[in-house]
Amino acid sequence: MPRFEPNPQRRPAVVSGASSGIGTATAYALAQLGHPVALGARRVSECEAIAEKIRSNGGEAFAHFLDVTDTASVDEFVTAAEEALGATEIVLSGAGDLAFGQAHAMDPDDFLTQVNVHLVGAQRLAHRIVPGMIERRRGDFVLIGSDCADAPRPRTGAYNAAKTGLEAMGRQMRMELEGTGVRASIVRPGPTQTAMGMDTTPEIIGPVLDDWTKWGFARHPYFLRASAIADAVAATVSAARGTHIVLTEVQPEAPLSTDTTAKD
Repeated sequence: MPRFEPNPQRRPAVVSGASSGIGTATAYALAQLGHPVALGARRVSECEAIAEKIRSNGGEAFAHFLDVTDTASVDEFVTAAEEALGATEIVLSGAGDLAFGQAHAMDPDDFLTQVNVHLVGAQRLAHRIVPGMIERRRGDFVLIGSDCADAPRPRTGAYNAAKTGLEAMGRQMRMELEGTGVRASIVRPGPTQTAMGMDTTPEIIGPVLDDWTKWGFARHPYFLRASAIADAVAATVSAARGTHIVLTEVQPEAPLSTDTTAKD
């Protein structure tokens, strides 16, 4: 039976959605592990600034425009990244956005846009990168899922559908890639403080929070930091060969209770 060869110490990584939030935090975390990082997003100037900070700290980083809704853009980004850093060993599919709204009320084109970013954008990356990983018989393809895949939240437009589909694709990829040496994994955040959805208005977010409270999605006010999700991604891709961390869900710890009564 063939034995697993250890992963190389230097593993070029591709991060989509790298200009903010979980993508940025993951780029920093992977760079701290000594991996070269290619940062891709539509806001390329932000990616350039992050890459420069990584380089100033002694790491390797490359920034390039990336629109995951455009197949040609994905190909151009990956080609440039691999020319700069080498064959891709790690992928973090983190591009995403959130537009609030009721499923029936959202404009179908806006609904489709969200699905295109979260779900089809990830498939575009997989289509471009995974065949090379299979040829080399190793690689980590990590999807940023969401706990809404288990418990959909009202008034989140296409986000529930897109993330549920994304996690289903991730589970499918795991089965299809078994035995190739390529690990498809899901990191599932709970409520996380990022820029996503933060450009909404009080008129929109008010009914959202009311419905979340009604359906039990606002148990406490604590949110995760993006760095907590990045730590989970780093742990997933750092697992020794022969070990596959399939799904990691990260939730914010609740605030300490003021009730000091001893529990039975």
